[in-house]
Order: sequence, then structure tokens, then C-alpha cells
Amino acid sequence: MELDPKIPPGPLEDKWDNFKNSARLVNPANKRKFTVIVVGTGLAGASAAATLGELGYNVKCFSFHDSPRRAHSIAAQGGINAAKNYQNDGDSVFRLFYDTIKGGDFRSREANVYRLAQISENIIDQCVAQGVPFAREYGGLLANRSFGGAQVSRTFYARGQTGQQLLLGAYQALSRQIRAGQVEMFPRHEMLDLVIVDGHARGIVTRNLLTGEIRSHAGHAVVLATGGYANVFFLSTNAKNSNATAIWRAHRRGALFANPCFTQIHPTCIPPSGEYQSKLTLMSESLRNDGRIWVPKQPGDKRPPATIPEEERDYYLERRYPAFGNLVPRDVASRAAKKVVDEGRGVGPTGIGVYLDFADAIKRLGRKTIEERYGNLFEMYERITGENPYETPMRIYPAPHYTMGGLWVDYELSSNIPGLYVIGEANFSDHGANRLGASALMQGLADGYFVLPNTICNYLSQHLGETVSTRDPAFDRAEREVRDRIARLLSINGKRSPDYFHRELGKIVWDHCGMERSRESLEEALRLIPALRDEFWRDVRVPGSGEDINQSLEKAGRVADFFELAELICRDALDRDESCGTHFRVEHQTEDGEAKRDDEHYAYVAAWEYAGEGQEPRLHKEPLKFEVVHFAQRSYK
Repeated sequence: MELDPKIPPGPLEDKWDNFKNSARLVNPANKRKFTVIVVGTGLAGASAAATLGELGYNVKCFSFHDSPRRAHSIAAQGGINAAKNYQNDGDSVFRLFYDTIKGGDFRSREANVYRLAQISENIIDQCVAQGVPFAREYGGLLANRSFGGAQVSRTFYARGQTGQQLLLGAYQALSRQIRAGQVEMFPRHEMLDLVIVDGHARGIVTRNLLTGEIRSHAGHAVVLATGGYANVFFLSTNAKNSNATAIWRAHRRGALFANPCFTQIHPTCIPPSGEYQSKLTLMSESLRNDGRIWVPKQPGDKRPPATIPEEERDYYLERRYPAFGNLVPRDVASRAAKKVVDEGRGVGPTGIGVYLDFADAIKRLGRKTIEERYGNLFEMYERITGENPYETPMRIYPAPHYTMGGLWVDYELSSNIPGLYVIGEANFSDHGANRLGASALMQGLADGYFVLPNTICNYLSQHLGETVSTRDPAFDRAEREVRDRIARLLSINGKRSPDYFHRELGKIVWDHCGMERSRESLEEALRLIPALRDEFWRDVRVPGSGEDINQSLEKAGRVADFFELAELICRDALDRDESCGTHFRVEHQTEDGEAKRDDEHYAYVAAWEYAGEGQEPRLHKEPLKFEVVHFAQRSYK
């Protein structure tokens, strides 16, 4: 299979304009003849549904939440990047583009990333017009702060609630379209299959999570905006309901899955405290602007932090990376934290953690300023740990957070299945092997507000006059398969809960394919996962029926998909015999312990094709071609 990324011709800075100038259009009178299905209502999904509705398309929008406001985007607290250069500190579209390419360890598509940097400016204008309450300087301009991997301040923020405020902006735009009748909203519905008719995506099969009703929905195109899959690790910063089912069902129908092993481990999470903890809490990366990260110099030093003198502290990020200090990218900061913990210098009751200390910042800026910048985050930390971070350093440790992998898409955000579009975290396209902080919100809104509305008409314009209907036999087949799968899960009647299997699966993936991987650990994981999966299908217990609310049934279906995805993650990590970004193979590191790439053999997107139940997936490669940037060893020193 040859993968065509459909990158427009011309210089890098002109490609997006060249595409828009040559793309086919759908005139306003014809837009209302099309129905577009949007699955997911986070930043990407809500902004896409609202914009498509505003343009005149008929939109069916699906969410497993009771309200779009509950989407996981709300948890992205720190900020959103944009190359506005309000600080006059040397920022530009090109610098944001280059920082993103470098941060992703040269494993992302150049044209997509440049477009993202260009559109970043429009996003801020759009959100300000919606009334998003970004922080402002004394003179009235929007305020900025820094995030990891950059030496400029380009992150716009609304205290520690940026994701929440941006989501409210997208939600109000979506609500306007719902009231106008352009968007039909389906809350508490979960997509369980994709329907393909004559090789084109023509609809989905959903389950009503309140009544259990299985129902088909037809459309001229399907847009998946269903977020990431870091919950494959069980313990992650993702909301408990975040899952991979929508994109995995599409994968099983033929959509290629790209770079599944690229999972970001976020360095500033509250450390786990017990065996049966169900999730982890992220403390925003923005805290690294003013907080200093350190551990005791001596292994096993259990003294309270206030009693450890300065000369006995190791500010290891400032020591190892003087140019970027505490603002190194997330993959670098995470590995550095793991290293000092492995040396026995971790802090806290479990010894799994490092300090994030604001004493110097409070002394320099005053407590009031710190309260204004991070007050709600400090309150959240104190509620969870019982420790006051104004008086005692926070304890943090890396945890699975964001997935750079996802369904393969071309420049138009179209998957290899015509009519199936994938946006936001659900696709693989913009972040390479490691995402820079404050870039997730940027991509979600760029895709939803600006990119998809311009690219989907290129496809729809070729299908004017076509009718779509759930009467096609393909819908019956898909519905039947969904019902059979639910019946199979309900009939096993085993002894173990879905959560038990999910927790055991997460341990395997974390231990063997977490912050570090090796050939031996990955081969072990590929032995353990199928064995546990077989046990799941023999011994899982799903009480109740499929005809009403049944959260055990929901979990069981998602865990079953996580099993198959986990195997693909490990297979992809085994294939990529190099280290890059978050994919750290211990066999490939520099003398300083940094990731060592192999550009000659692995500068490609790994796109996997589903080959059937129990069959090994087929690997397809999209070579990454760089016209402007040049390969270089990443250095933040």
C-alpha cells in the first residue's frame, strides 16, 4: 500500500494557501444536502461540529458524556501556544514550527507542523472573540508564559483553567448550532463500529448508554475526534472514560494506525500512593515556570525538605540542561526524574517522586503573585495530598499522559478510508515522537475550527447528489456484529472484573513499554499480553444486561480493545529499533543518556494495517521528507 500524504506543492510557508486556493468547494445551497457525523465533543470535536454547522452542513454529533462540557479537554490546564510574539522576545511562526519539529525529535510531518504554527495566531483571535478570559498584562495585551522546549513566552493561559475556558468557548458555539437546528446532539451514545459502504465511510453504529439501544446512523462523512488512548496503561492522567474504542473499531475496518508506540509520559503528576489507585492527577507543566525541581544529593535522605540545606540539594535539570533548566521538554524531564529515583534519591513515602519547589518564587514574587498564577492548582494539590505547597514542596513524578500515535491521516486530515476524517489527539499527525506542552489545545482547535472545514469540502464536493441511508446491508452487518460482541461479553460469566484485567494489562505495558523499552522487555510483553487477553475472554465477569445502564459492559468492551491496541503498541516499539522522543530504547542512547535516533533507517511514519483476528498486522511506511529543517541531535544544554 502506498501512502500519499497529499502535501501541496510550493514553498513551505505557501502550502496551506496553495491548498485552499485549489481545493474544491461546496456552495452554500449544497452544503445543507450533506450530513456529517462528528464523534467526540472535546475541543476538536466541539469546534468542528460548531464550525460545520455554522457553514450550513447538517451535523450529527455524538458524545458518551451527558454534556460536552465533561470532555477530557477540560483537564488541559496550563495554556495554549501561539506565535503572536506579544513579548517581543524573538518568537515567530518559523520558531514555533522549528521548536515543534525538534521537540518531536524529527518524527513529524513538516508541512502539517508548519500549518499548525501558522494557524495558531488565528486560534487566539477566534477564542478572544468568543470571550475566553485569557490572562492580560497591565496594559491590556494578553499575557504569556513559557512551557517546556521553548526559550520564548508564547503560551496563552486563563489561570490554571485554560482547557476549561476554551472548551466553554467551543461548547457555546456548538450550543448555538444545536439551537439553530444545524447540529443534532446525541449525548450518552458510544460509537461501537464504523460502517463502510463501497469503500467509503458512510456511518456508525452506536449504543445508547442509558437504554442499551443499538442503532445505526448514516452520513456522507464521518469525523472521529475521540481523543487519546493513554488509559491503556490503566494509571494515567486521562479521565477514566477516555478510551480507544472508536479509533480501534475504525482500525479493524481498515483505517491505518500510525506510530502507536509514541506515548508521552508527563513529568509533573502527583505520584501514585497505592496499589488500587484508579487514576493519576496531572499538575500543570506551567508550574515549571516558577517551580524548581530538585532531589537530595544523597541516596536515602529522608529528612523533611525544609531541613535539607541548599548545598545538599541537586537541582538536576538546571545542572544537566543549563540553557533550558526546568523547562526542558517533557520526555527529557521525565527520563531525568526516573534516573534520580532509580539512583535511590526519590522523595516522599514511597520514594517515587521529586520535589517541585516554589520557595524561591514566593520569596522573589510574593505569595499573592503565585496565588494569582497557580492558585487553583495549589488548592487541588492540597486537597489530594493534604500538604500545603506554599509551605512544602510539591511531590511530582512522571505518568502516561498524551498519545502522539493515532489513526493515520494525510494533509487533509483524511484517513486512508475515503470519507473518514480524524482530528485532534485521535490522529497521529503533528507531534512526532514527543509533544511540546500547550500544543494539544492548539492542534485540537486548529483541526476543528480551521483545517477540517477547509478540507472536508474537497471530498464532499465529489459526492454531490449521493444519498446515504441506514437501509444499506452494510449497516445490518455492522449492527449484528456489535450485538454479537456484546452478547459474548455478557455470556462469559467469569470471576474477574474488567478493572482487574485492565489493571494487570496496564502493569505489563508500563513495566515493559513505559518510559524505557528494550528488545527483551518488548518481546516479553508480546508474550504476556496475548496470554492475559485469552484469560480475559475466558474469565471476565460482566453482570447485568445490555438493555440498560451497564458500566461494567462499557468497561469490558473498552478493555477488550485496549488488549489488541497494547499488543500493537509493543509491536511498533519493537520494530522501531532506535530511540526518539518518548520512545526510549535502552540499547540506543548517547554517552549522556539521551535518545539516539537512527535517521537513516527510521525516519518514517509507521502505519499498521489490521490483518484479522489473531493475525500479525502489516506495516506500511510513509517516509518523512524534510525540505527546510535538517536532522540534528536534540540538545537542551
